[in-house]
Amino acid sequence: MEEKGIRLNKYIAEAGVCSRREADRLIEHGDVTIDGKMADTGMRVQNGQIVCVNGKAISREESEEKVLIAFHKPKGIVCTAEKREKDNIIDYLNYPKRIYYAGRLDKDSEGLILLTNYGDIVNKMMRSANGHEKEYVVKVNKRLTKEFLERMSKGVFIEELGVLTKPCKVKKVDDFTFKIILTQGLNRQIRRMCRQLNYRVVALRRIRVMNIKLGDLKVGEYRDVTPKEREELMRLLSNSDNRPMAMREKKRYE
Repeated sequence: MEEKGIRLNKYIAEAGVCSRREADRLIEHGDVTIDGKMADTGMRVQNGQIVCVNGKAISREESEEKVLIAFHKPKGIVCTAEKREKDNIIDYLNYPKRIYYAGRLDKDSEGLILLTNYGDIVNKMMRSANGHEKEYVVKVNKRLTKEFLERMSKGVFIEELGVLTKPCKVKKVDDFTFKIILTQGLNRQIRRMCRQLNYRVVALRRIRVMNIKLGDLKVGEYRDVTPKEREELMRLLSNSDNRPMAMREKKRYE
């Protein structure tokens, strides 16, 4: 028999507060209550119950207009909704509706990031197991060699994570710059891969997420994803799994 109610993390996501993954962290930190009592991970919300996040009541907004925007994140802006981070992406954008980011881009990098109030889009895009493409332009501090490009494309063992990266597409742009397409979402992955091969990233810009391209969008500006782009994105996501990861995301390496 199906359980009644909706899972708490899904309820929070559909209320436009954050992704399910971040909702789980809020619950674990004791920031969420149901009818005035501290909530536990895995709880379900029944009709009529009052859910509060950081003392503020929230509600699902199923009828709210769906938002999906492409943003050119500047270097120095942090992909977090944490108000204590003065350079958090949500305050920087100051968007009139509650939205949250689909995937992260580290503080030292710039480029394309999608923001939305579609809970399922975020969950599907953030799961690395779904293998969605993300493309980057990377400039390094030394001349590129054939060996470096081959090793990057075949996979690099990152000692500090104990992980061998998945094979990926790498293409030389000039003596110091290359493009790379990842289907994996390890934290600061490109920087760590380069460092493992004794290179240092000088500049990193994400230029594509799946079918959405950065194009000529200026740093610090955003645009609505077009209906055609949205339709194609939904098609690409149609067979993706939106269930939360069993393992929690490792603490960000700054």
